[in-house]
Parts: sequence; C-alpha cells; structure tokens
Amino acid sequence: MGYGRGVARTRKLFAALTRRGPNKVLRGDLAFAGIPGVVYTPESGFNLPGVAFGHDWLTDVGHYHRTLEHLASWGIVAAAPDTERGVAPSVLNLAYDLGTTLDIIAGVRLGPGQISVHPTKLAVAGHGFGAAAAVFAAAGLAGTGPGLHPKAAAALFPAVTKPPSQQPAAGLKIPGLVLAAPDDAQSLRTDALELAQAWEGSVLKIVAKAKASGLAEKRRFSRVLGLPGSSSSTQRTVRALLTGFLLFHLTGDKAYREFSEADAALPKTQQPDPDAPAVTPEERIVALLK
Repeated sequence: MGYGRGVARTRKLFAALTRRGPNKVLRGDLAFAGIPGVVYTPESGFNLPGVAFGHDWLTDVGHYHRTLEHLASWGIVAAAPDTERGVAPSVLNLAYDLGTTLDIIAGVRLGPGQISVHPTKLAVAGHGFGAAAAVFAAAGLAGTGPGLHPKAAAALFPAVTKPPSQQPAAGLKIPGLVLAAPDDAQSLRTDALELAQAWEGSVLKIVAKAKASGLAEKRRFSRVLGLPGSSSSTQRTVRALLTGFLLFHLTGDKAYREFSEADAALPKTQQPDPDAPAVTPEERIVALLK
C-alpha cells in the first residue's frame, strides 16, 4: 500500500471512530459488586475486551457517559468507579478501585448473562487525575504475580499528582497512550510530557486545539468552580484516538496499528517538537497567571 493510500485509509478509520460504533449499548451499575460506578457494554458478546476508566478531579463518572458509551458501541466493555470524588482525593485509592473494577468486569457475566470480558484483554485509562491513577493501577497490577494484567494503558491529559505518576511509569512494560494539549508544556497542572518521557513504551500525541479539561461532558457549574468547560471537538478526537488504540492492543486488529505508532500522522494531532527548549518553572508560572 502506497503512502497516500495509507494516509487516506487512516483518515477514513479515524472519521469512523469519531462516530458511534455498530453495537447497541447497555448500561449497568457497578454497585451490584459493591463499588459505586457504572459499566457500559455491547448488547451481547463473549470474551470481549474491557477497560477501567478513571475520572478527573471533582468530576463524577456521569460526565463521561458518552465516552464510555462510545467505547462500548465499538465492542469494548467500559467501566468507571465513582469513588475519590472529594476535594482531596487519593490517587492511590482510585488506582486500587480501577484494579477492583477490572476484577469485577472480568470475573462475572454482565448484562443478562450474554456478555463476558476476557481476562487477557484488559486495559486501564483515565482523564486528568484519573489518568495518573490509571498509570498507578497498571504498575500495581503488573507486579501482583498471577492474575489480571492490563495489556495497555491510556493517560488522557494527565494531571500532576502526589506521588507523581512518572515514578510507576518508569517501570511499566506495557504500551501506553499519552494525550496532551498544545499548551501543556507551559502548564503547571499537567505532566503529560514528563510522563511520556518516563514511560518507555508510551506514545505521545498532542491533540490539536484541545482543551485538557474538555473531555468531561456537561460541566454546568464549571465557571463557578473555576474549571474549564466541555469541548465537543476535544471529546470527538479523544474518543477516536482512544478507541483505535484499544482496538489494536486489546483485539489485535492490525487495521488500527497506526493509532499506536509514535510517528503516525493521525488526524487532529500534531507531533511533539523534539528540538523545543525545555520550559522553566518560572515560564509555567507566568503562563498560569496570564
């Protein structure tokens, strides 16, 4: 396949992934297994891939309804624990809950009993604060011996946390997707670039014109709380990138290989500048005050 045909094919796949997939979606409650949260599944299917998704700071899982539903429409069981929602949440506790969520979806029949998740087709993902938790969860599960081990992880606009997610990322041996906004290099709120550098198996994608907090849906009181609002364009692009990445790593579908390649020219993304000078802490503070 020539380069031009390959680019056209990738653009076609990307465009398809910005829309709902072919599966009818069911919604369930994780409370049946003892943890607050939601789970979205295709209407039926055995040995499906599954992902546990971590929410951002002060953002309940209801703000990711369409993203989780989108993943399920493409055949991926998507579950999100609705824990650690206070002003001072623990990233380690949310990471533990993500691991518990994977245990649940891989350990029981879902829906009316016609849905199951294969224990070797698992991933963790998250947004902002939840992205850092996903990295900790992936690292923690990798070191637990026999049992569930995520095949991939995705950190969507990861937030700075204590302890920092770069520490566990440095030891991760699974493929990762790290998404950043164009101005993240000057932000004090995110460490996406540092995380990607520490995580040897990760792919960094800068989402053009993205708003890091825009992935959360319907943030009615965002202005009152001083938080950025939702961004439908950011949501569409992120859903396509995340879905393609997971379909390649969890199902082995080679059609989506470029969604996991560092040098692939995917729509709505731009490549990091390897020659860009490092931004100093002083420059980040100045940017924050603008």
